[in-house]
Amino acid sequence: MQFEEFLKRMPKLSNLTLLGQEAQFLMAPDERIRALKDIDIEAKNPRWAGVMAVFYPNGSGDTMLVLILRKTYKGVHSNQVGFPGGKVESFDASLEETALRETEEEIGVDRNTIEVIKKLTKIYIPPSNFWVQPYIGIVRSKPTFTKEEAEVEAILEVPLKEFLDDKKVIKQRIDTSYGTMLEVPAFYLAERVVWGATAMMLSEVKWALQQLD
Repeated sequence: MQFEEFLKRMPKLSNLTLLGQEAQFLMAPDERIRALKDIDIEAKNPRWAGVMAVFYPNGSGDTMLVLILRKTYKGVHSNQVGFPGGKVESFDASLEETALRETEEEIGVDRNTIEVIKKLTKIYIPPSNFWVQPYIGIVRSKPTFTKEEAEVEAILEVPLKEFLDDKKVIKQRIDTSYGTMLEVPAFYLAERVVWGATAMMLSEVKWALQQLD
């Protein structure tokens, strides 16, 4: 889809009533759904993070989505695909500001050029004990990406057409925090398997965009 056509749909997206957790669970294995229902989340005193699903035009005017591949490190999200974003700092005025600040830090896109269109449904991530608040944002011209070398292995540019293609939804066996070699639903985007919380958030993004036709 051309970005100019995508922009015309943003007012409808802004006013859309979300499906919420039901949309996230479309890309969650049964084991994760059961685990989430059994957890007293607030008793765990989780931290908060904000992330941004940024859409923008490429050089040909096609609509793109940017994701990141995280560095390999000793942590639960090592070498995984995710959205740009990160944890709340004491100086952040809001979760939206957190998402914008961290997006600028991780992929080099000036936060002042990102227009936040939609606040999505928060999601709890048990392995790291975080509530994550995702947003959809747009940048009206092709950005110049600069990755944060300490945390980002690669910046992944995904055509909207690829993201919305149901053939890009796959099943993959993966070791998770709640079981080994479980078959989980995943996206196959930019030649990477995207699963877990990122896939669940992407599921809500996809559902929302499908309501705009």
